[in-house]
Amino acid sequence: MYQIDFNKPVNVFFCGIGGISMSGLAEILHSRGFKISGSDMKASELTSSLEEKGIKVYIGQRKTNITPDIDLFVYTAAIHPDNPEWVEVGRLGIPTLTRAQLLGEIMKNFGLPIAISGTHGKTTTTSMISEILVGCDMDPTLTVGGMLSSIGGNVRIGHSEYFVTEACEYTNSFLSFFPRIALILNIEEDHMDFFKDIDDIRHSFTEFASLLPMDGSLVINGEIDNLDAITSELPCNIYTFGFNDSCDYYATDITYDELCHATYTLHFPGGTKTVSLKVPGRHNVANSMAALCCCDLCGIPTDTSIRLISDFGGTARRFEYKGCIGEVTVIDDYAHHPTEIATTLTSAKACKHNRLWVVFQPHTYTRTKAFLSDFAKALSIADVVVLADIYAAREKNTIGISSVDLLNELRTLGTECYYFPTFDEIENFCLEKCIPGDLLITMGAGDIVKVGDNLLGL
Repeated sequence: MYQIDFNKPVNVFFCGIGGISMSGLAEILHSRGFKISGSDMKASELTSSLEEKGIKVYIGQRKTNITPDIDLFVYTAAIHPDNPEWVEVGRLGIPTLTRAQLLGEIMKNFGLPIAISGTHGKTTTTSMISEILVGCDMDPTLTVGGMLSSIGGNVRIGHSEYFVTEACEYTNSFLSFFPRIALILNIEEDHMDFFKDIDDIRHSFTEFASLLPMDGSLVINGEIDNLDAITSELPCNIYTFGFNDSCDYYATDITYDELCHATYTLHFPGGTKTVSLKVPGRHNVANSMAALCCCDLCGIPTDTSIRLISDFGGTARRFEYKGCIGEVTVIDDYAHHPTEIATTLTSAKACKHNRLWVVFQPHTYTRTKAFLSDFAKALSIADVVVLADIYAAREKNTIGISSVDLLNELRTLGTECYYFPTFDEIENFCLEKCIPGDLLITMGAGDIVKVGDNLLGL
């Protein structure tokens, strides 16, 4: 495998450079003196930002983008064998790395790489840790799967030994990483177009944990089923977090304000402390405990970490307040798995509102089919559900599933539910039917955020 050495910069081409992760990795290498170029199918804010930094970006993927002086070609799982750049790279014999392999190679160049994994909560927890490290002047390098306002985007270039990244299990990409501190926030069924079942998923997370060296540390949710099967053979240090006193870090006395922001008592090996959050829900209590444990392992005083995490206001698309229109509050959330949806809507129920609306865009055909009844149960927490068409992402609909199937499931449960094939129709319906005091959440991992933005004229 091609090895990245910060002391020996080379010419690297990114196929799909406009992706949120790929763009961040491109920036990191660019900052280290590497010659960077890349391509994407369309221009975006991220590609414009890269161009402003002096990185050459080709819009459209063509054979002519690939030149013999390229030393390394980086690509994502979205690339197809007939991609003209991929074909030309093969013809020229240019070395290649996947996005995940490159990320792993980059981690080797840092003294303390930290990788945050889990079915849910990765971006928020990564952002919490990032806020604390930056606030303590630890000068970390960060790559976040969302837009974090405090660093002005999704990447921060630092000059210390600290490197923080999300670690996604899809296609086992996180098995290419080399962390010294790893977090496992939770393990649930997801990405069933790749994994066979929950046992297959658990096996991948177990393999991820085994990547840690003997002097490394695993921070793991202590309430994961059959935890010992994952941790019993690990040589590294293990720390647990959760909501019972068998965990190393656990929470009691949880209360919520009118926006469902939690205050709780943190119990940890050093004693007890009060923690107050500016992000909603019980799930963020768990995320914050994982982040605080991680920062303790980095040698940051707990009081300092608590002060900084108490100022954290969330990341883009994670229960993000967008504005009000006609006294209707509009929130946007990235939730696209039944557990995430249920967690978000349960939190929203605790907020002051009249009716709770959710405008939901299912994400991928395989996920919608695999969890159809679970999606319906989770969405039924809302008073009114409006469905958009399924966001295909990387897939084609070869399994005969549609949002109408989800509509029927929800109506069987007695939930008031509607489906519209266009965003224009959804927006007109919401403008007509929402009344003052309603809380409207646009939800999904696709482009459903546009509905709220359009309603608010953003």
